[in-house]
Amino acid sequence: MHACIGGEKMVAICNERLRLANYTISVVIMKILISCSMVAGVGFGESAAAQVPAMFAFGDSLIDVGNNNFISSFARSNYYPYGIDFRGGPSGRFTNGRTSIDMLGNLLGLPYAPAFADPNTKGNRILRGVNYASAAAGILDETGRHYGDRYSLSRQVMNFESTLNQLRTMMGGTNLTQYLAKSIAVLVFGSNDYINNYLMPFYNSSYTYSPPAFANLLLSRYATQILALHSLGLRKFMLVGIGPLGCIPNQRASGRAQPGRCVDNVNQILGSFNQGLRSLATQLNSNHPGAIFVYGNAYGAFGDILNNPLSYGFTVIDRACCGIGRNQGQITCLPFAVPCSNRNQYMFWDAFHPTEAANAVLAWRAFNGPPSDSYPINVQQMSLL
Repeated sequence: MHACIGGEKMVAICNERLRLANYTISVVIMKILISCSMVAGVGFGESAAAQVPAMFAFGDSLIDVGNNNFISSFARSNYYPYGIDFRGGPSGRFTNGRTSIDMLGNLLGLPYAPAFADPNTKGNRILRGVNYASAAAGILDETGRHYGDRYSLSRQVMNFESTLNQLRTMMGGTNLTQYLAKSIAVLVFGSNDYINNYLMPFYNSSYTYSPPAFANLLLSRYATQILALHSLGLRKFMLVGIGPLGCIPNQRASGRAQPGRCVDNVNQILGSFNQGLRSLATQLNSNHPGAIFVYGNAYGAFGDILNNPLSYGFTVIDRACCGIGRNQGQITCLPFAVPCSNRNQYMFWDAFHPTEAANAVLAWRAFNGPPSDSYPINVQQMSLL
């Protein structure tokens, strides 16, 4: 195994993380690739994946790269200290540095996918992929309405159709079909349908639906839009489940959690959705030969970090790096707030979102993890199909 290289500080941090790691050789390699590259401020570089022409990202603030900067929304993060560790500074990413989708793209050998709403996202800039994700967006159109405008799942599918119209003018029909079949679509939805809908008293969903019934509603709407994307030509899908929302600083700060614990009942109601999404992926694979649908177990990946933080180099898992109040999660990161200095040791950046360091773990596990992380195959294996 190669030793960590670089400046004295970087070597010390790399060696400390390697010392703490008590995992398989693949995870140690992940530590070198991800943890050390973050300290050095460089990207992942080329990966062992096959050439993927493009990646199209659909989702919410977990992977938004700035779409909400261009619409009338209160859900924005285009101000310092967001982006404090991002090469371009504040960009609309809801973290201190890169999102998991940025890193997953890098592992596939792709540049950062530009925000759909950016007026400069046109022409050659769309050829390697586009990011449609929008903070406060949900599977349901009404989710997140108290934040103003946002691109819901259905709007994002329509926006993808707009991109397709541009692509048709740039390449022939046969080439476009092959291009779409080889491209990868990543969908990250569901968190807002709970945090900014079901768990909020001024939405009527929790009075109308039991947790299993609400999950079924979400999955039914989700399936419709996934099939719409399939009908438009996409064939490789990564469907990411919901992480343990009861453990984010916002929920820990709600007063419903016992000291040192997550809000267990919030985590419990997510089971129906995550189990249903995994089953949906299996069903879609059976019904659509020639396509592949992968379930990303975000709940399991986050849970592993929460249960074994030191193995990943984290020392703070119960409060935000930037925020105000109990667990630094009652009020999220405000403009020009002073964040924690040891950001790579924090799991959460603000009241709702992971740090770049946590995003790196999620990206690597989606790319190279076992079936317990990505079912039935991981993103690297999907890229080889």
